[in-house]
Amino acid sequence: MHTANSIPLMKVTSSQIAAIGHDAASETLAIQFFHKGGPGNVYHYSNFSAAEYTAFAGAESIGRHFKQHIKPHAEKHPYQNMGVPSAAPANEVAAEQQEQAA
Repeated sequence: MHTANSIPLMKVTSSQIAAIGHDAASETLAIQFFHKGGPGNVYHYSNFSAAEYTAFAGAESIGRHFKQHIKPHAEKHPYQNMGVPSAAPANEVAAEQQEQAA
């Protein structure tokens, strides 16, 4: 069972999406959207293959790819609002830990 924190997130450059992540074992895509200028809720999308994630993560526009290839296909990729994670995205935590160790 996934929670809002169970899939590590990677920050992305997008005006609408703060971070994305993927769990290949369960084929679950995690997307954290912006809310009021800061990171908001994480949504988990089912039936999302590693190949689909690679295409999404490498898209020229993450937001456009989401609107064209994920959002309109709720029957293929049902989603669930997982709420707001209790901690910063994993790569932010790692960067903070590296700064503190230096």
